[in-house]
This record gives sequence, C-alpha cells and structure tokens, in this order.
Amino acid sequence: MEAGTELVEEGTFDPAEYADELAAAPSNYDVGTAVLFENHKIRVWEIILEPGQRGPFHAHTINYFWTVVEGSRGLQRFADGSYAVRDYLEGETKYLEHTPETALIHDLENIGETNLRFVTVELLD
Repeated sequence: MEAGTELVEEGTFDPAEYADELAAAPSNYDVGTAVLFENHKIRVWEIILEPGQRGPFHAHTINYFWTVVEGSRGLQRFADGSYAVRDYLEGETKYLEHTPETALIHDLENIGETNLRFVTVELLD
C-alpha cells in the first residue's frame, strides 16, 4: 500500500540562492545521512534531520522507495525552482521510478518541531 503525504503548501524559490549546490547535485547520489546496508541488489539509507536541519540537493537516478520512521513537516526544493511543504506521517511509504534521464533533483529541510527520519531503499539491479 502506498500512502501519500499531506501537501501543505507549494510555491517557488530563487534557485540562484543554491547555485553551487544545484550545479553539483547531478553527481551527488548521497540520498541520505548514512548507508545502513548495501549489496549488489539494494542500498538502504537512513535520513535523519533534526528540526531546522537540511539535507543538500542530490539526484535520484534509480528506482527506490522510502518509509517515514519519524514524522515531521518537510520542505523540498526542486531544481526547477519550485518547492513543496508536506507533513510526513510515520509509516507512510512511497515508491518512485527514476533513471539518469529522468533524475529527480531536490533537497529536504525539516521545518517541523520533531525529528524527521526516513529509511530509503534504492533498487540497484
């Protein structure tokens, strides 16, 4: 079952504020804060952001899914200058398909009052 996150707000930002980070993002494949497990089929990441912390722009170029372990409110900025604020609830899971040609480039900032924690599993084969 795939649960959706609650969209709170959408808008735009000035990508020039993050120009250096956005320039490096297409080759930044660190989609989390720590690798918990990796073999030839999967890579398991943990993402922990305390309130006010932000993970840098990075690229998703392979299929993956994430599950919220600890929920909070998150702000995602995208390479096209748009942003979305969502409430991430514990247990929510989402599957996404990407390739190098359809890469998702974004950051993630915890703008909530509690830790935001995900487990993300990249499907390597």
